[in-house]
Amino acid sequence: MIERYTRKEMGELWTQEKRFRAWLEVELAICEAWHELGAIPAQDMENIRARADFDLDRILEIEERTRHDVIAFLTAVEEKVGPSARYIHLGCTSSDIVDTANALSLYRAGEIIAKALDGLLQSLDRISHEYKGRLMMGRTHGIHAEPISFGQKMAGFYAEMRRHEARWQRALEQIRVGKISGAVGTYAHLDPRLEELACRKLGLEVDPVSTQIVQRDRYAEYFTALALMAGGIERLCVELRHLQRTEVLEAEEGFSKGQKGSSAMPHKKNPISAENLTGLSRLVRSNALAAMENMALWHERDISHSSVERVIMPDSTILIHYMLTRLTNLLDKLQVNDANMEYNLDLSMGLYFSQRVLLALVEKGLERQKAYELVQEDAMYCWENKVYFPDRIRENQEILKHIPLDELDAVFDMGYYLKHEDLVFQRVFK
Repeated sequence: MIERYTRKEMGELWTQEKRFRAWLEVELAICEAWHELGAIPAQDMENIRARADFDLDRILEIEERTRHDVIAFLTAVEEKVGPSARYIHLGCTSSDIVDTANALSLYRAGEIIAKALDGLLQSLDRISHEYKGRLMMGRTHGIHAEPISFGQKMAGFYAEMRRHEARWQRALEQIRVGKISGAVGTYAHLDPRLEELACRKLGLEVDPVSTQIVQRDRYAEYFTALALMAGGIERLCVELRHLQRTEVLEAEEGFSKGQKGSSAMPHKKNPISAENLTGLSRLVRSNALAAMENMALWHERDISHSSVERVIMPDSTILIHYMLTRLTNLLDKLQVNDANMEYNLDLSMGLYFSQRVLLALVEKGLERQKAYELVQEDAMYCWENKVYFPDRIRENQEILKHIPLDELDAVFDMGYYLKHEDLVFQRVFK
Protein backbone atom coordinates (compact mmCIF):
# COMPACT_ATOMS: atom_id res chain seq x y z
CA MET A 1 0.00 0.00 0.00
CA ILE A 2 2.85 2.42 0.84
CA GLU A 3 4.53 1.66 -2.51
CA ARG A 4 1.34 2.37 -4.46
CA TYR A 5 0.70 5.56 -2.50
CA THR A 6 4.17 6.99 -3.08
CA ARG A 7 4.08 6.11 -6.78
CA LYS A 8 0.77 7.94 -7.09
CA GLU A 9 2.20 10.85 -5.12
CA MET A 10 5.21 11.10 -7.43
CA GLY A 11 3.09 10.99 -10.57
CA GLU A 12 0.67 13.62 -9.32
CA LEU A 13 3.53 15.95 -8.45
CA TRP A 14 4.22 16.47 -12.15
CA THR A 15 0.68 16.94 -13.44
CA GLN A 16 -0.24 20.24 -15.06
CA GLU A 17 -2.51 20.99 -12.13
CA LYS A 18 0.30 20.54 -9.60
CA ARG A 19 2.71 22.54 -11.74
CA PHE A 20 0.42 25.55 -11.70
CA ARG A 21 -0.34 25.01 -7.99
CA ALA A 22 3.37 25.35 -7.29
CA TRP A 23 3.43 28.58 -9.29
CA LEU A 24 0.49 29.90 -7.27
CA GLU A 25 2.28 28.92 -4.06
CA VAL A 26 5.25 31.05 -5.12
CA GLU A 27 3.09 34.00 -6.21
CA LEU A 28 1.27 33.96 -2.86
CA ALA A 29 4.55 33.83 -0.92
CA ILE A 30 5.76 36.85 -2.90
CA CYS A 31 2.52 38.71 -2.16
CA GLU A 32 2.82 37.91 1.55
CA ALA A 33 6.39 39.23 1.50
CA TRP A 34 5.31 42.43 -0.30
CA HIS A 35 2.55 42.83 2.29
CA GLU A 36 5.06 42.54 5.14
CA LEU A 37 7.18 45.17 3.43
CA GLY A 38 4.16 47.49 3.20
CA ALA A 39 3.61 47.34 -0.57
CA ILE A 40 0.26 45.50 -0.51
CA PRO A 41 -2.57 46.94 1.62
CA ALA A 42 -4.21 44.62 4.17
CA GLN A 43 -7.56 44.48 2.40
CA ASP A 44 -5.99 43.61 -0.93
CA MET A 45 -3.89 40.95 0.74
CA GLU A 46 -7.02 39.47 2.30
CA ASN A 47 -8.68 39.37 -1.12
CA ILE A 48 -5.65 37.68 -2.66
CA ARG A 49 -5.52 35.05 0.09
CA ALA A 50 -9.24 34.32 -0.19
CA ARG A 51 -9.66 34.35 -3.95
CA ALA A 52 -6.34 33.44 -5.59
CA ASP A 53 -7.11 30.29 -7.58
CA PHE A 54 -7.37 29.08 -11.15
CA ASP A 55 -9.17 26.68 -13.41
CA LEU A 56 -6.80 24.50 -15.39
CA ASP A 57 -8.95 24.41 -18.50
CA ARG A 58 -9.15 28.21 -18.44
CA ILE A 59 -5.33 28.48 -18.35
CA LEU A 60 -5.01 26.14 -21.31
CA GLU A 61 -7.68 28.08 -23.19
CA ILE A 62 -5.85 31.38 -22.63
CA GLU A 63 -2.51 29.84 -23.56
CA GLU A 64 -3.92 28.85 -26.95
CA ARG A 65 -4.14 32.58 -27.63
CA THR A 66 -1.17 34.03 -25.72
CA ARG A 67 1.30 31.23 -26.47
CA HIS A 68 2.83 32.00 -23.06
CA ASP A 69 2.08 29.73 -20.13
CA VAL A 70 2.95 32.16 -17.32
CA ILE A 71 0.83 34.94 -18.80
CA ALA A 72 -2.03 32.48 -19.28
CA PHE A 73 -1.68 31.37 -15.66
CA LEU A 74 -1.61 34.95 -14.36
CA THR A 75 -4.61 35.94 -16.46
CA ALA A 76 -6.64 33.01 -15.12
CA VAL A 77 -5.71 33.89 -11.53
CA GLU A 78 -6.47 37.57 -12.08
CA GLU A 79 -9.95 36.68 -13.29
CA LYS A 80 -10.59 34.97 -9.96
CA VAL A 81 -9.08 37.68 -7.74
CA GLY A 82 -10.38 40.84 -9.32
CA PRO A 83 -8.87 44.34 -8.82
CA SER A 84 -6.48 43.24 -6.06
CA ALA A 85 -4.72 41.08 -8.64
CA ARG A 86 -2.73 44.15 -9.70
CA TYR A 87 -0.36 43.26 -6.85
CA ILE A 88 0.24 39.71 -8.05
CA HIS A 89 3.56 39.19 -9.89
CA LEU A 90 4.59 42.71 -8.84
CA GLY A 91 8.08 43.46 -10.22
CA CYS A 92 8.65 39.81 -11.15
CA THR A 93 9.69 38.04 -14.31
CA SER A 94 8.39 34.63 -15.36
CA SER A 95 11.52 32.77 -14.26
CA ASP A 96 11.19 34.14 -10.74
CA ILE A 97 8.07 32.04 -10.51
CA VAL A 98 9.06 29.07 -12.65
CA ASP A 99 12.52 28.47 -11.18
CA THR A 100 11.38 28.94 -7.60
CA ALA A 101 8.46 26.58 -8.20
CA ASN A 102 10.86 24.11 -9.87
CA ALA A 103 12.88 24.09 -6.66
CA LEU A 104 9.75 23.18 -4.69
CA SER A 105 8.78 20.39 -7.08
CA LEU A 106 12.28 18.96 -7.47
CA TYR A 107 12.86 18.99 -3.72
CA ARG A 108 9.51 17.34 -3.03
CA ALA A 109 10.23 14.71 -5.66
CA GLY A 110 13.62 14.25 -4.05
CA GLU A 111 12.07 13.57 -0.66
CA ILE A 112 9.88 10.86 -2.17
CA ILE A 113 12.95 9.35 -3.85
CA ALA A 114 14.83 9.47 -0.52
CA LYS A 115 12.06 7.42 1.14
CA ALA A 116 12.23 4.82 -1.63
CA LEU A 117 16.02 4.69 -1.37
CA ASP A 118 15.69 4.12 2.37
CA GLY A 119 13.40 1.18 1.65
CA LEU A 120 16.01 -0.32 -0.67
CA LEU A 121 18.70 0.17 1.96
CA GLN A 122 16.59 -1.69 4.51
CA SER A 123 16.21 -4.63 2.12
CA LEU A 124 19.95 -4.70 1.40
CA ASP A 125 20.68 -4.53 5.12
CA ARG A 126 18.39 -7.49 5.78
CA ILE A 127 19.72 -9.69 2.99
CA SER A 128 23.35 -8.86 3.84
CA HIS A 129 22.94 -10.01 7.43
CA GLU A 130 20.77 -12.98 6.51
CA TYR A 131 23.52 -14.37 4.26
CA LYS A 132 26.52 -13.30 6.31
CA GLY A 133 28.87 -16.28 6.34
CA ARG A 134 27.18 -18.02 3.38
CA LEU A 135 30.20 -18.75 1.20
CA MET A 136 29.89 -18.71 -2.56
CA MET A 137 32.29 -18.47 -5.45
CA GLY A 138 33.74 -15.03 -6.02
CA ARG A 139 34.39 -14.28 -9.68
CA THR A 140 36.66 -11.93 -11.56
CA HIS A 141 36.40 -11.65 -15.36
CA GLY A 142 33.47 -14.06 -14.93
CA ILE A 143 35.94 -16.77 -13.83
CA HIS A 144 36.13 -18.47 -10.44
CA ALA A 145 38.49 -16.52 -8.19
CA GLU A 146 38.22 -17.05 -4.42
CA PRO A 147 35.27 -17.58 -2.06
CA ILE A 148 33.27 -14.64 -0.76
CA SER A 149 30.15 -14.64 1.33
CA PHE A 150 26.89 -13.69 -0.33
CA GLY A 151 26.32 -11.43 2.67
CA GLN A 152 29.50 -9.47 2.02
CA LYS A 153 28.66 -9.24 -1.67
CA MET A 154 25.33 -7.63 -0.80
CA ALA A 155 26.95 -5.47 1.88
CA GLY A 156 29.03 -3.95 -0.92
CA PHE A 157 25.85 -2.89 -2.70
CA TYR A 158 24.47 -1.53 0.56
CA ALA A 159 27.61 0.58 1.04
CA GLU A 160 27.30 1.94 -2.48
CA MET A 161 23.65 2.86 -1.97
CA ARG A 162 24.61 4.73 1.18
CA ARG A 163 27.00 6.79 -0.95
CA HIS A 164 24.17 7.47 -3.40
CA GLU A 165 22.05 8.53 -0.44
CA ALA A 166 24.71 11.01 0.71
CA ARG A 167 25.12 12.38 -2.82
CA TRP A 168 21.37 12.71 -3.12
CA GLN A 169 21.08 14.73 0.07
CA ARG A 170 23.78 17.11 -1.19
CA ALA A 171 22.02 17.47 -4.52
CA LEU A 172 18.73 18.24 -2.77
CA GLU A 173 20.35 21.03 -0.80
CA GLN A 174 21.82 22.49 -4.00
CA ILE A 175 18.42 22.47 -5.71
CA ARG A 176 16.59 23.92 -2.70
CA VAL A 177 17.06 27.54 -3.74
CA GLY A 178 14.69 30.15 -5.11
CA LYS A 179 15.25 33.40 -6.96
CA ILE A 180 13.07 36.49 -7.07
CA SER A 181 15.57 38.92 -8.48
CA GLY A 182 13.91 40.15 -11.65
CA ALA A 183 14.66 40.11 -15.34
CA VAL A 184 18.47 39.94 -15.13
CA GLY A 185 19.01 39.32 -11.42
CA THR A 186 19.61 42.94 -10.37
CA TYR A 187 16.46 43.45 -8.23
CA ALA A 188 15.79 46.63 -10.28
CA HIS A 189 12.04 46.47 -9.60
CA LEU A 190 12.22 44.32 -6.49
CA ASP A 191 13.70 44.35 -3.01
CA PRO A 192 16.26 41.71 -1.95
CA ARG A 193 14.42 41.55 1.37
CA LEU A 194 11.35 40.39 -0.55
CA GLU A 195 13.31 37.46 -1.95
CA GLU A 196 14.53 36.45 1.49
CA LEU A 197 11.06 36.67 3.03
CA ALA A 198 9.33 34.78 0.21
CA CYS A 199 11.94 32.03 0.03
CA ARG A 200 11.82 31.56 3.78
CA LYS A 201 8.05 31.11 3.61
CA LEU A 202 8.57 28.44 0.94
CA GLY A 203 11.30 26.63 2.86
CA LEU A 204 13.96 27.58 0.33
CA GLU A 205 17.35 29.26 0.48
CA VAL A 206 18.12 32.32 -1.63
CA ASP A 207 20.34 31.82 -4.67
CA PRO A 208 23.23 34.19 -3.79
CA VAL A 209 23.56 35.45 -7.35
CA SER A 210 21.09 34.64 -10.10
CA THR A 211 20.57 35.98 -13.59
CA GLN A 212 17.07 35.68 -14.97
CA ILE A 213 17.29 32.08 -13.78
CA VAL A 214 18.89 29.83 -11.19
CA GLN A 215 22.06 28.55 -12.84
CA ARG A 216 21.74 25.05 -14.26
CA ASP A 217 24.80 23.52 -12.65
CA ARG A 218 22.44 22.94 -9.72
CA TYR A 219 20.09 21.00 -11.97
CA ALA A 220 23.02 19.14 -13.56
CA GLU A 221 24.14 17.98 -10.10
CA TYR A 222 20.62 16.83 -9.28
CA PHE A 223 20.21 14.79 -12.47
CA THR A 224 23.77 13.48 -12.32
CA ALA A 225 23.10 12.21 -8.79
CA LEU A 226 20.05 10.42 -10.21
CA ALA A 227 22.17 8.99 -13.04
CA LEU A 228 24.76 7.69 -10.57
CA MET A 229 21.98 6.15 -8.52
CA ALA A 230 20.63 4.50 -11.66
CA GLY A 231 24.14 3.18 -12.34
CA GLY A 232 24.21 1.63 -8.88
CA ILE A 233 20.84 0.01 -9.49
CA GLU A 234 22.10 -1.34 -12.80
CA ARG A 235 25.29 -2.72 -11.23
CA LEU A 236 23.24 -4.73 -8.73
CA CYS A 237 20.82 -5.87 -11.43
CA VAL A 238 23.63 -7.05 -13.71
CA GLU A 239 24.97 -9.10 -10.79
CA LEU A 240 21.56 -10.64 -10.16
CA ARG A 241 21.15 -11.43 -13.86
CA HIS A 242 24.48 -13.26 -13.89
CA LEU A 243 23.57 -15.17 -10.72
CA GLN A 244 20.33 -16.35 -12.37
CA ARG A 245 22.03 -17.80 -15.45
CA THR A 246 21.25 -21.51 -15.77
CA GLU A 247 24.93 -22.42 -15.44
CA VAL A 248 25.13 -20.48 -12.15
CA LEU A 249 21.61 -20.30 -10.65
CA GLU A 250 22.73 -19.14 -7.23
CA ALA A 251 19.92 -16.59 -6.99
CA GLU A 252 16.79 -15.93 -9.01
CA GLU A 253 13.91 -13.53 -9.09
CA GLY A 254 10.67 -14.64 -7.50
CA PHE A 255 8.25 -16.26 -9.93
CA SER A 256 4.58 -16.01 -8.98
CA LYS A 257 1.89 -18.55 -9.66
CA GLY A 258 0.47 -18.04 -13.14
CA GLN A 259 3.46 -16.02 -14.32
CA LYS A 260 4.80 -16.87 -17.78
CA GLY A 261 8.42 -16.51 -18.93
CA SER A 262 8.15 -17.12 -22.65
CA SER A 263 5.43 -17.37 -25.28
CA ALA A 264 7.29 -20.30 -26.87
CA MET A 265 9.09 -22.10 -24.03
CA PRO A 266 6.96 -23.00 -20.98
CA HIS A 267 10.04 -23.79 -18.87
CA LYS A 268 11.43 -20.23 -18.93
CA LYS A 269 11.93 -18.14 -15.78
CA ASN A 270 13.75 -14.97 -16.80
CA PRO A 271 15.30 -12.13 -14.74
CA ILE A 272 12.86 -9.64 -16.26
CA SER A 273 12.87 -7.08 -13.44
CA ALA A 274 16.66 -6.85 -13.40
CA GLU A 275 16.69 -6.58 -17.19
CA ASN A 276 14.02 -3.87 -17.21
CA LEU A 277 15.91 -1.88 -14.58
CA THR A 278 19.14 -2.23 -16.56
CA GLY A 279 17.42 -0.67 -19.56
CA LEU A 280 15.75 2.12 -17.59
CA SER A 281 19.08 3.19 -16.14
CA ARG A 282 20.15 4.15 -19.66
CA LEU A 283 17.30 6.64 -19.88
CA VAL A 284 18.18 8.26 -16.57
CA ARG A 285 21.83 8.60 -17.62
CA SER A 286 20.88 10.15 -20.93
CA ASN A 287 18.73 12.70 -19.10
CA ALA A 288 21.72 13.67 -16.98
CA LEU A 289 23.62 14.47 -20.16
CA ALA A 290 20.71 16.67 -21.26
CA ALA A 291 20.85 18.49 -17.91
CA MET A 292 24.56 19.17 -18.39
CA GLU A 293 23.89 20.47 -21.89
CA ASN A 294 21.50 22.99 -20.27
CA MET A 295 24.25 24.67 -18.27
CA ALA A 296 25.62 26.95 -21.01
CA LEU A 297 22.89 29.45 -21.93
CA TRP A 298 23.15 32.76 -23.75
CA HIS A 299 24.03 35.68 -21.50
CA GLU A 300 21.53 36.00 -18.62
CA ARG A 301 19.21 33.39 -20.07
CA ASP A 302 17.75 31.86 -23.20
CA ILE A 303 14.93 29.35 -23.45
CA SER A 304 16.77 26.31 -24.81
CA HIS A 305 16.78 24.61 -21.40
CA SER A 306 13.05 24.91 -20.80
CA SER A 307 11.78 22.28 -23.23
CA VAL A 308 14.41 19.82 -21.99
CA GLU A 309 13.43 20.27 -18.36
CA ARG A 310 9.76 19.75 -19.04
CA VAL A 311 10.74 16.24 -20.10
CA ILE A 312 13.59 15.27 -17.78
CA MET A 313 12.19 16.61 -14.50
CA PRO A 314 9.16 14.31 -14.42
CA ASP A 315 10.77 11.48 -16.38
CA SER A 316 13.93 11.04 -14.31
CA THR A 317 12.30 11.45 -10.90
CA ILE A 318 9.40 9.12 -11.75
CA LEU A 319 11.77 6.58 -13.31
CA ILE A 320 14.19 6.51 -10.37
CA HIS A 321 11.37 6.18 -7.88
CA TYR A 322 9.90 3.30 -9.87
CA MET A 323 13.33 1.67 -10.19
CA LEU A 324 14.03 1.89 -6.46
CA THR A 325 10.69 0.42 -5.46
CA ARG A 326 10.84 -2.31 -8.09
CA LEU A 327 14.36 -3.31 -7.06
CA THR A 328 13.29 -3.42 -3.41
CA ASN A 329 10.43 -5.71 -4.37
CA LEU A 330 12.84 -7.90 -6.38
CA LEU A 331 15.16 -8.26 -3.39
CA ASP A 332 12.34 -8.98 -0.98
CA LYS A 333 11.27 -11.90 -3.18
CA LEU A 334 14.75 -13.03 -4.22
CA GLN A 335 15.27 -16.81 -4.11
CA VAL A 336 18.80 -17.68 -2.92
CA ASN A 337 19.99 -21.19 -3.78
CA ASP A 338 22.45 -22.29 -1.07
CA ALA A 339 22.87 -25.73 -2.64
CA ASN A 340 23.99 -24.29 -5.96
CA MET A 341 26.43 -21.98 -4.20
CA GLU A 342 27.98 -25.08 -2.62
CA TYR A 343 27.88 -26.96 -5.93
CA ASN A 344 29.56 -24.12 -7.81
CA LEU A 345 32.28 -23.86 -5.19
CA ASP A 346 33.15 -27.46 -5.99
CA LEU A 347 33.17 -26.93 -9.76
CA SER A 348 36.68 -25.57 -9.78
CA MET A 349 37.92 -28.53 -7.72
CA GLY A 350 39.34 -26.44 -4.91
CA LEU A 351 41.55 -24.38 -7.19
CA TYR A 352 40.56 -21.26 -5.26
CA PHE A 353 43.04 -22.45 -2.58
CA SER A 354 45.94 -21.73 -4.98
CA GLN A 355 46.84 -18.34 -3.50
CA ARG A 356 46.57 -19.77 0.00
CA VAL A 357 49.14 -22.45 -0.89
CA LEU A 358 51.33 -19.88 -2.65
CA LEU A 359 51.43 -17.62 0.41
CA ALA A 360 52.03 -20.56 2.75
CA LEU A 361 55.10 -21.48 0.71
CA VAL A 362 56.35 -17.90 0.76
CA GLU A 363 55.85 -17.79 4.53
CA LYS A 364 58.06 -20.89 4.76
CA GLY A 365 60.84 -19.02 2.96
CA LEU A 366 60.41 -20.13 -0.67
CA GLU A 367 61.10 -17.46 -3.29
CA ARG A 368 57.77 -16.12 -4.59
CA GLN A 369 58.20 -16.80 -8.30
CA LYS A 370 59.42 -20.32 -7.59
CA ALA A 371 56.40 -20.89 -5.32
CA TYR A 372 54.08 -19.47 -7.99
CA GLU A 373 55.40 -21.81 -10.68
CA LEU A 374 55.18 -24.79 -8.33
CA VAL A 375 51.54 -24.11 -7.46
CA GLN A 376 50.54 -23.13 -10.99
CA GLU A 377 51.84 -26.39 -12.40
CA ASP A 378 49.58 -28.38 -10.08
CA ALA A 379 46.68 -26.01 -10.62
CA MET A 380 46.81 -26.38 -14.41
CA TYR A 381 47.11 -30.16 -14.09
CA CYS A 382 44.01 -30.26 -11.84
CA TRP A 383 42.00 -28.09 -14.21
CA GLU A 384 42.86 -30.12 -17.28
CA ASN A 385 42.43 -33.51 -15.62
CA LYS A 386 39.55 -32.72 -13.24
CA VAL A 387 41.57 -33.54 -10.15
CA TYR A 388 40.73 -32.07 -6.72
CA PHE A 389 43.44 -29.47 -6.05
CA PRO A 390 43.96 -30.08 -2.29
CA ASP A 391 44.49 -33.80 -2.96
CA ARG A 392 47.09 -33.03 -5.63
CA ILE A 393 48.93 -30.66 -3.28
CA ARG A 394 48.97 -33.25 -0.50
CA GLU A 395 50.79 -35.58 -2.90
CA ASN A 396 53.34 -33.04 -4.12
CA GLN A 397 56.61 -34.00 -2.47
CA GLU A 398 58.28 -30.73 -3.38
CA ILE A 399 55.58 -28.76 -1.56
CA LEU A 400 55.62 -31.18 1.39
CA LYS A 401 59.30 -30.33 1.87
CA HIS A 402 58.19 -26.85 2.88
CA ILE A 403 54.69 -27.41 4.34
CA PRO A 404 54.28 -30.55 6.47
CA LEU A 405 51.17 -32.62 5.76
CA ASP A 406 49.71 -31.91 9.20
CA GLU A 407 49.77 -28.17 8.44
CA LEU A 408 47.90 -28.39 5.14
CA ASP A 409 44.50 -28.79 6.83
CA ALA A 410 44.78 -25.18 8.01
CA VAL A 411 45.74 -24.12 4.49
CA PHE A 412 42.55 -25.67 3.13
CA ASP A 413 40.24 -24.33 5.85
CA MET A 414 37.21 -22.60 4.27
CA GLY A 415 36.79 -20.44 7.35
CA TYR A 416 39.94 -18.62 6.30
CA TYR A 417 37.88 -16.66 3.75
CA LEU A 418 35.53 -15.36 6.44
CA LYS A 419 38.08 -14.28 9.02
CA HIS A 420 37.63 -10.54 8.35
CA GLU A 421 33.94 -10.57 7.46
CA ASP A 422 32.93 -9.21 10.87
CA LEU A 423 35.28 -6.26 10.44
CA VAL A 424 33.84 -5.47 7.02
CA PHE A 425 30.29 -5.60 8.38
CA GLN A 426 31.23 -3.34 11.30
CA ARG A 427 32.64 -0.76 8.89
CA VAL A 428 29.66 -0.92 6.53
CA PHE A 429 26.82 -1.05 9.04
CA LYS A 430 28.24 1.08 11.85
